[in-house]
Amino acid sequence: MKKVLIIEDELSIVKLLQYNLEKENYSVEVAMDGEEGLEMALKSEYDIILLDLMLPSKDGMDVCREIRGEKIDTPIIMLTAKDSEIDKIVGLEIGADDYITKPFSPREVIARIKAISRRVGKQNKAAPEEDRNEKVFVFDHITIYPENFEVYVDEEKVEFTPKEFELLVYLAENKNRILSREQLLLAVWDYDFRGETRIVDVHISHLREKIEKDPKKPQFIKTARGFGYKLEVPK
Repeated sequence: MKKVLIIEDELSIVKLLQYNLEKENYSVEVAMDGEEGLEMALKSEYDIILLDLMLPSKDGMDVCREIRGEKIDTPIIMLTAKDSEIDKIVGLEIGADDYITKPFSPREVIARIKAISRRVGKQNKAAPEEDRNEKVFVFDHITIYPENFEVYVDEEKVEFTPKEFELLVYLAENKNRILSREQLLLAVWDYDFRGETRIVDVHISHLREKIEKDPKKPQFIKTARGFGYKLEVPK
């Protein structure tokens, strides 16, 4: 049974989410403020965290930042009444995997959870020992092991969120091909994101920070201005 942590201070929303998640056979735990939610996230393992942005004692941004600071890669979906572009971008920049604006339907939340769970399940699925390292991408100082969910830069292991990792692997699988932002949204997020291609830009920026020697002058992840991106590797 998959385990969900809800960090939300509005009791009506908590009850709505808990009721519908339990109907879908999820195990649900609840924290009503940021400090309690952070403590639970650090002490126990969860399959997904639903995190409100505006919380008592510690806001959702700080909670998300501290969870990621502890190298915990549990997928995080942020729940918020705010609908501005800057809030979405900041939430994603500090490590959230997804963003849902209130008011929302429980069906939408469950659909997002299932989409993320499918991706994480594919990434974490164990391969037979003899096959685990067969599919490897090597680009100069970067080595990607898709089956092991591992990336090494200059022989040092670098941590990625599930969404960042999936985006990097998709770019590697399509190296030297220009991919539109819409293509990347469909391939990596696999549900309707209502044309919010800025999410792709944010994650590309994260990847450059982690794999490029000079993120401002990227050697590998190149921009096709006005269209999208490609992972450029010498043929």
